[in-house]
Amino acid sequence: MAGLLVDPSHAVAEIRDRETLSEGATPWVCATTDFLSRAVPWRSFRSRDGQRHYSGTYWSATNRDHVIYESRLELARLMLADYDTTVRHVIAQPFLLRARVDRRMRRHVPDFLLFTGTVPTVVDVKPRQRLEVDKIRFTLDWTRALVESRGWR
Repeated sequence: MAGLLVDPSHAVAEIRDRETLSEGATPWVCATTDFLSRAVPWRSFRSRDGQRHYSGTYWSATNRDHVIYESRLELARLMLADYDTTVRHVIAQPFLLRARVDRRMRRHVPDFLLFTGTVPTVVDVKPRQRLEVDKIRFTLDWTRALVESRGWR
């Protein structure tokens, strides 16, 4: 997005620690893969009668554990990651990213974080038609700017 004002030095990544279940935060520019690898899903898993999305858990051969997903599209992307031999670990809803974007505080939780042999890959899964929604495109743009500022994908 042209003219997007986002400063990586003021962004923060928050996780829920797998060991303590407490929340921890670090500046985005200092968020190491070791720090992020300790994360458990940020949001609680919800399901209710009549919901439009099909949430569930997927047994990941890569993780040798279950990984949650919130839609069939997320499940498809999760399965793709599971068959990708460069992916060594998958975390669903890995962190809350907070940043000042165009002078307003913004928040976003990516769908997946893939640890590969090279650089981490942050994944947001959206149906093609939702990519045309300005608010969604804006969120994905500032998130991408922060991810790419680290040399990540």
